[in-house]
Amino acid sequence: MLIRPVAPKDLDALYRIADESGPGFTSLMPDRDALLRKIEHSVESFAREVETPSDEHYLFVLEDPATGSIMGTTGIEACAGQTRPLYHFHHNTVVHHSRELGLRKQVDTLTRCNHYTGCTEICSLYLRPDFRRANAGKLLSRVRFLFMAQHPDRFSSTVIAEMRGVSDAAGQSPFWSWLREHFVDMEFASATSLVGAGYTDFIDELMPGAPLYTHLMSREARAVIGQVHPQTQPALRMLENEGFRPRGFVDLFDAGPTVEAELRRIRSIRQSRRASVILDANASDAPDELMSPMIVANGRLSDFRATITEHDNMLATGESVRIGPRLAENLGLQADGVAWSLPLQPNSASRPHEQPDASAMNAHRFGERHHAH
Repeated sequence: MLIRPVAPKDLDALYRIADESGPGFTSLMPDRDALLRKIEHSVESFAREVETPSDEHYLFVLEDPATGSIMGTTGIEACAGQTRPLYHFHHNTVVHHSRELGLRKQVDTLTRCNHYTGCTEICSLYLRPDFRRANAGKLLSRVRFLFMAQHPDRFSSTVIAEMRGVSDAAGQSPFWSWLREHFVDMEFASATSLVGAGYTDFIDELMPGAPLYTHLMSREARAVIGQVHPQTQPALRMLENEGFRPRGFVDLFDAGPTVEAELRRIRSIRQSRRASVILDANASDAPDELMSPMIVANGRLSDFRATITEHDNMLATGESVRIGPRLAENLGLQADGVAWSLPLQPNSASRPHEQPDASAMNAHRFGERHHAH
């Protein structure tokens, strides 16, 4: 499995992913022209010189090098909410109190806001059902943090992820069904398609701006506020292990939660290591199920490459990594070059050279939305 930046040749595969993933996956919609623009913007973002994050969008694909098949996607939006508002509902508790009458009532509300302007957003994670295999989902999720550790100046200090909310087998959201009945007479798929295409004016025009009292909603709508789609639960658990937590912000359409973390405190960023390359003809290229796997990457931008290899290829000092000739060729690495590594299993951090250390990211800085929206 090889992670690389998306390229124009991936348009057909990206369209199939957008079609397979369904209406809740708003960062990739089955529109060839829109997908081509997204690819071109990603290519330009990888090539751009960046001092502070702006509208860059980095989209990666997971490829099977033996067949050329695209297995899935994963992405990072460097500065969300800059070119168009990033709307949420804030789930809050309000207390109505009359001291004179001695009456007190506590109610939950949802208030529309755009709280997360300027944050980095991880998004577009999708693994195609036909290609699900050991560690593929973990690679798609955690490689983004390895990329951020290599290029921290390209990203905000706060990272968010919009998790897909609850919908039924037909793609209908109980939360949206209530909103549609009272505010916006539009199919769920149509509303998410508009947002995916970048059209958000209807949110200001039609969706409620005043607080919504949740006890006035249907029981079905209330039950899914802040809940994730069953297929999204593994992705949410992975992010929770990284240190992501909800802060009461939910999606406007399916009420799925948004989780956030400080960039410098994300587990995978703290565990990422910069190492020199040792070419070793005896080093194993493919991870062994009995060994502890790690992600290894070449640390570049437009020609970024990453894959999984055996954790034991990392030498005891943590300053060098042994790589076989074939793997070095796939990643574009040479002897005495620079590679970055990340243990795939969180408990791998128990080894001395993998203890969390912010100096790895700082040294590099000065030395040189299973689904998410």
